[in-house]
Amino acid sequence: MKDFDNLLNPNPLVQYLNKAQHDFTKSDIIKYIENKGIEMVNFRYVGGDGRLKTLNFIITSKKHLDTFLSAGERVDGSSLFSYIETGSSDLYVIPRFRTTFINPFSEIPTLDILCSYLNKDGLPLTSSPEYILRKAQETLVSKTGLSFEAMGELEYYVISKGEELYPVGNQKGYHESVPFTKWEKLRTEAMQAIAQTGGLIKYGHSEVGNFHIEDTVYEQNEIEFLPVNVENAADQLVIAKWILRMIAYKYGVTISFAPKITTGKAGSGLHIHTRLTKNGKNMMVENGKLSDIAKKAIAGYLQLAPSLTAFGNTIPTSYFRLVPHQEAPTNICWGDRNRSVLVRVPLGWAGNENMVKSVNPLESSDSKDYSDKQTIEFRCPDGSAEIYLLLAGLTVAARHGLETDD
Repeated sequence: MKDFDNLLNPNPLVQYLNKAQHDFTKSDIIKYIENKGIEMVNFRYVGGDGRLKTLNFIITSKKHLDTFLSAGERVDGSSLFSYIETGSSDLYVIPRFRTTFINPFSEIPTLDILCSYLNKDGLPLTSSPEYILRKAQETLVSKTGLSFEAMGELEYYVISKGEELYPVGNQKGYHESVPFTKWEKLRTEAMQAIAQTGGLIKYGHSEVGNFHIEDTVYEQNEIEFLPVNVENAADQLVIAKWILRMIAYKYGVTISFAPKITTGKAGSGLHIHTRLTKNGKNMMVENGKLSDIAKKAIAGYLQLAPSLTAFGNTIPTSYFRLVPHQEAPTNICWGDRNRSVLVRVPLGWAGNENMVKSVNPLESSDSKDYSDKQTIEFRCPDGSAEIYLLLAGLTVAARHGLETDD
């Protein structure tokens, strides 16, 4: 029997297999390949530079397909990570079937699968950022019984040649619509592709930043995700950045995730929203208010904030963004709805009013509790972030706060 949620999912594999991505198996992938005429499989894995790498397999037989899906392949670790020596650089890359998606850009039918690194003994490469994140999550769960979820706000500039019609006022681009914003089509095309790869998107919009330098236009946009398991959150952000660059390349424009392009103009952040859950329940709220668990997690973020910048703000221009009056944090503090603090508690649907009825009188008067949407936002990271290590650091910081006595 078809699950209606699976039918609504934009990922074609979820629709066809009628199961959630985290339940994908090797036999599922082979079934889809056989029945849908897939000709190529790409292994994808993140290198030390944070970018997706690619290994292409043209399928020659079912045995060939089964072999590389089961055994993975060898890669040169010294060319992927600066800390791996050439004398002992061989690594295995093994596909994680739950990450499989249709490549939206390949000219032949292709599936892409994210991979994990294993060492010569077939054990996880302990220095791999992906494995460090996995261990941070596993340790949090085993020590506290809580699971860490996260999502990112991916801000970026589209850089193109000037357009004279319907200009937007300097630094007035927030939530502008076409024709005032010029690159909504690029953003929505990217959102559709990201969703089809398994990315859970909350929304997209134009952002504050827009300016001209001679005949070049800089337009800021944002794509924001929904909270998911922290490992999935990292995968989604890496894939999203790749997709945005691919579509920009098609349009002949540049995508920049740089934290600061020029002084006096809005910088681009990578705000990370977090929450702790237990048995699927959001533990950041209690009786409609911020819970003690949430406050302990915030304390952990604040205490380890200097260390977290090592992963979230990795280049010198990161610190040109963290200046007053630019909606960026300048002090290690937290606040309620304040966009200038390091840790922000966003508006969280904690009120009891039936807001939809107040603007739609025909709706019923039944109130629903939406406080489970509450997250805690860490605002200093930017596009230079080592995404897996940043999220691992936030997971550790949350545990640190939970385990520290008042």
